[in-house]
Amino acid sequence: MKDTQDSYVTADGRTIGGTMLDLRNITLRFGGVEAIKNISFDVREGEIRAIIGPNGAGKSSMLNVISGFYVPQEGEVWFRGEKRKPMKPFRVARNGIARTFQNIALFEGMTVLDNVMTGRLNDMKAGMLSQALWFGKAEREENENRERVERIIDFLEIQHIRKVPVGRLPYGLKKRVELARALAAEPDLLLLDEPMAGMNVEEKEDMSRYILDVNDEMGTTIALIEHDMGVVMDLSDRVVVMDYGRKIGDGTPDEVRNNQEVIDAYLGVAHE
Repeated sequence: MKDTQDSYVTADGRTIGGTMLDLRNITLRFGGVEAIKNISFDVREGEIRAIIGPNGAGKSSMLNVISGFYVPQEGEVWFRGEKRKPMKPFRVARNGIARTFQNIALFEGMTVLDNVMTGRLNDMKAGMLSQALWFGKAEREENENRERVERIIDFLEIQHIRKVPVGRLPYGLKKRVELARALAAEPDLLLLDEPMAGMNVEEKEDMSRYILDVNDEMGTTIALIEHDMGVVMDLSDRVVVMDYGRKIGDGTPDEVRNNQEVIDAYLGVAHE
């Protein structure tokens, strides 16, 4: 794999472009605890970039920095060539970044369709009156957004549950609905926080296929946290490894797999 800013085509025919997200010297503290310690890495356009590490490594904190939930005390976040100022998560979403959560965050009493429709909220511009009366611009927006949502529902093969309340669904399908809601925002960069957590082997295979399809067919750049190393090595173009808030590895799956510091961290070798 080339380590340049030039675009190139992978062995499976996907195009990887220049840097989309650039995290520079990020440090995040909670009181006297450093959750992230001076970490830098980038995400390139069109790639699947994995963030891995043992529990407590700071992975979810890093995802929260990218999505605007946390503001680092030190370092810079650059997105599409521009330095990003501190902003609320909804503004980050408007700028083209969507995410799923480690713990499923869906509206249990709402149907699958209505949950996925919430991913379109940033694209609803009509005023409250026209929305209440459902005419004019509000009606057109509703129809356009519903069409896009229905395409995502078809894409993820959840048509058969579109009218089912989310609370009645098994865990694996809830994870797929959450992915659909994130995709409804039509993000440039999709952040996935442990998309395979709690799944059985068959569910993991399905989710892996959908992630690859989202990247390949939709052209969406993906950064994901995942503990299943088999999944990470199969899906990812590049992997960054964190341990106790530090970056201890960064490279292709093969490079990371053969990194002794990474091996020690996963085998539980004592830290001096």
